[in-house]
Amino acid sequence: MARQLRAEQTRTTILTAAAELFDRHGYESTSLSDIVEHAQVTKGALYFHFAAKEDLAQAIMELQSHASRQVAAEMDGRGYTSLEALIRTTFGIARLSVEGPIPRAGLRLATGGVVIRPPLRHPFTELLDITTRKLVGAAKESDLHPDIDAEAAANSLVCFFVGTRVVGRSLEPVARQPRRVAEMWHIMIRGLVPVPRRARYLTLATQLEREIRAVGHA
Repeated sequence: MARQLRAEQTRTTILTAAAELFDRHGYESTSLSDIVEHAQVTKGALYFHFAAKEDLAQAIMELQSHASRQVAAEMDGRGYTSLEALIRTTFGIARLSVEGPIPRAGLRLATGGVVIRPPLRHPFTELLDITTRKLVGAAKESDLHPDIDAEAAANSLVCFFVGTRVVGRSLEPVARQPRRVAEMWHIMIRGLVPVPRRARYLTLATQLEREIRAVGHA
């Protein structure tokens, strides 16, 4: 049992080290030797868990995908409106990126040309599905302008959301991400939501950004 626990701890250490380097330098610029050195493990320990760098990337993206699905599922179970659940999901994913390297690395890997092996779906496909489903629900709940194409809006929103991190990665610290998500929602809400319903969601976006920032400063 103790040996199994040590093996799991070593695997986690390797994944975290790889995620930090993938996020910082990119997939192509990170070697297995870099990961071994950063994780402070032997090459034998790394190869015991991962046969190749591609396996490390796959494992990181699986963890990132699982975490995002968990956030979405948690919001689904709380009785929020569709639009509120979607807003909270995006802030939840942003919070994960602020708190740990694996979600950040998962996003960078997804935008870096790494081949995603089945049965894992592309993270952006999953996010697009979640967003489309929630915006269709928002339309039924009258939280979306009746003339808005939910699928087109979902595609634009996902591009906007992913873009805030891709651009931000080069220009500013990751702690700025929740603020960028709040700015995104303030723009999107004004374009998507009927005027009588806007105030609630604009206030929500501001509140969620402040909550994440407060936790980060605690």
